[in-house]
Amino acid sequence: MTREPSTEPDGAPEFRPHRVVVLALDGLLPFELGIPHRIFSRPRDTLGRHLYEVVTCSVRPPGPVETDADFAVQIAHGPETLATADTVIVPASYELGPLYDDGVLTGELAAALAHIRPGTRLASICTGVYVLAAAGYLDGRPATTHWADAERFQRMFPRIKVDADVLFIDDGDVLTSAGVAAGIDLCLHIVRRDHGTAVANEVARRTVVPPHRDGGQAQYIQRPVPHPQQATTTTARAWALGRLHEPIQLRDMAEQEAMSVRTFTRRFREETGVSPGQWLTQQRVEHARHLLESTDLSVDQVARDAGFGTAQSMRQHLQAALGVTPTAYRRTFRAGGDGAGGRRGGTATRG
Repeated sequence: MTREPSTEPDGAPEFRPHRVVVLALDGLLPFELGIPHRIFSRPRDTLGRHLYEVVTCSVRPPGPVETDADFAVQIAHGPETLATADTVIVPASYELGPLYDDGVLTGELAAALAHIRPGTRLASICTGVYVLAAAGYLDGRPATTHWADAERFQRMFPRIKVDADVLFIDDGDVLTSAGVAAGIDLCLHIVRRDHGTAVANEVARRTVVPPHRDGGQAQYIQRPVPHPQQATTTTARAWALGRLHEPIQLRDMAEQEAMSVRTFTRRFREETGVSPGQWLTQQRVEHARHLLESTDLSVDQVARDAGFGTAQSMRQHLQAALGVTPTAYRRTFRAGGDGAGGRRGGTATRG
């Protein structure tokens, strides 16, 4: 059943929140199941109306679904609910059976996925990516999953371009995220893509999580513990964030920590998962997005304030990171945002 918007008496389309349907599979992780509900239940428009509606469904008729904990959850909706979705999110499960072992859908799961309408946005959290992969949604496309499972996933699905170093990947109508908490990063990104940075930041504040995490999964892979007296790069990052509008050289950042450039670069990558140059570009892109959304500064002034120097330089960086020009980005999000400026065409996002 397809959700058709009704109309107001004057013929104008009636407001309808974007419907997110979360697919609950046996063996699901309760934490990950709750992420979409927590993030998408918060955003509201200027009239106080919820921008999203979140519904959970099962592959079976309404009833209990087992979790990996010592309790089950009662699901009120069956697989036909997938036909009403604008976005479908598949959280992780520890009981994927033949899906995990052989990379094939069960008949029950295949029948459920058949309800999804063409054009529906799809997203996965952690091993939920196996569902999208086995259904063929990721063939020839980039994707990510938990770093500990990435090598196995790549062997099982060689047609997918697996990137194990990122927190999530936005490939337009299909998005995938790394393990567990990266689902929060993914959902906040979707809110940011749909409605802009200010709305996503407000959701992050209410959820008490950072609106944007630096680095990728590399920083969470276990490594030898550094000597407790070794310095970090925290001071240098804070120093740089206060000077994004200025030219910042690698040696300037290294000096803040009294390190050689070589040592600083190695330590920085160990802590954040990216190089200092990549990190600076990410921060400047985020600052430029904020200025484009929240101020009337000219594109030239935004470029200077964000540290890109020229509008042409900023245009190249935003095009690479977001797939849109500064003018198009501002037009989309200053007008309320419909997600058109958020398609990222294979962008691998580290935070």
